[in-house]
Amino acid sequence: MMPIAKPFLGEEEAKAASEAILSGWVTQGPRVKEFEDNFAAYTGAKHACAVSSCTTALHLALHGVGVGPGDEVITVSQSFIATANAVRYCGALPVFVDVHPETYNMDPARIEEAITPATKAILCVHQIGMPCDMPAILAIAKKHGLKVVEDAACCAGVEIRMDGEWEKIGRPHGDAACFSFHPRKVITTGDGGMVTTNDPELDAQFRLLRQHAMSVPDTVRHNSSEIIFEEYPILGFNYRMTDIQAGIGVEQLKRLDGLVADRRRLAALYTELLADLPVTPPHQPDYCRSNWQSYQIMCPGVDQKQLMQTMQDNGIATRRGIMCAHREKAYAGPETCRIPADGLPVCENIQDHGVLLPLFPGMTEDDVRLVVRELEKALG
Repeated sequence: MMPIAKPFLGEEEAKAASEAILSGWVTQGPRVKEFEDNFAAYTGAKHACAVSSCTTALHLALHGVGVGPGDEVITVSQSFIATANAVRYCGALPVFVDVHPETYNMDPARIEEAITPATKAILCVHQIGMPCDMPAILAIAKKHGLKVVEDAACCAGVEIRMDGEWEKIGRPHGDAACFSFHPRKVITTGDGGMVTTNDPELDAQFRLLRQHAMSVPDTVRHNSSEIIFEEYPILGFNYRMTDIQAGIGVEQLKRLDGLVADRRRLAALYTELLADLPVTPPHQPDYCRSNWQSYQIMCPGVDQKQLMQTMQDNGIATRRGIMCAHREKAYAGPETCRIPADGLPVCENIQDHGVLLPLFPGMTEDDVRLVVRELEKALG
């Protein structure tokens, strides 16, 4: 079976994990700081705070910009359910807007109609490695005095053109950007996340809250020659990354540019080979350079489940189009979310007719050709 995705881990990552284990310091410590410093330097962010997952990064970011009970956050239903969940963890209401049919990202034209006096922030999702139209979103946020958090779970290594200059996603264009290091992502730490910001006060709050709001970090207490008693001035969380994970992350970050280059090459081949098939390949806007975290095609007029089953029976794993949170039971009532009066037809269509094809490090051009041949037979 050809998998939909596969992490690329080698001896360097195994050695880094082993060194952390043998050092005697396995929880949040010096390797976490090294990973944070390297990630901030790579993205161009002033600050990077490592956490246990992208979900916890999103929660910290929303909490940090002041989202709380009674607030509304404009976001998209078409994302992994963690995006909407993070809003609800703050006691706020997710307000869903539809997405653009080509980029699968938040449609800026639908944002202003969703703004109410209760709106606190915009949580935009850079979907499967394709960034949102940030200039348009930032302009709306500035006009209405809203905070902006970027769900960049899939976007390590992605570039976006801002004011004519190419920048990495993660150099926050809003208030904070949140990343995932789940095994399905381009780089992985097993699980884990990162939140980047240029605001030193936000970064300080993230660091305080991720460790139970402990006033003096354990790294400081353990390295002090004097006895220090910590305090817990506010309610915090246990959202720490371990040094074992961070050691892996340091090595993965060294591979990132090479992994992205391979993905771009394979994605270009997919697009070339799919040209004569009755499917729509993904669209990359001219303002971005994707890392191709996933390669999703649209298959209109096709039984999606049957297509995927045929592919699986022939040894090729696929996944359906990006999920829609508002279709899940956890979001079944008006107290859980709000959707437009005309519904969310674009994101529902993408979920129902989108199919993700295998794309991962180590995949060869012959593998891509095999996938396309099997897809052609399944469509036929």
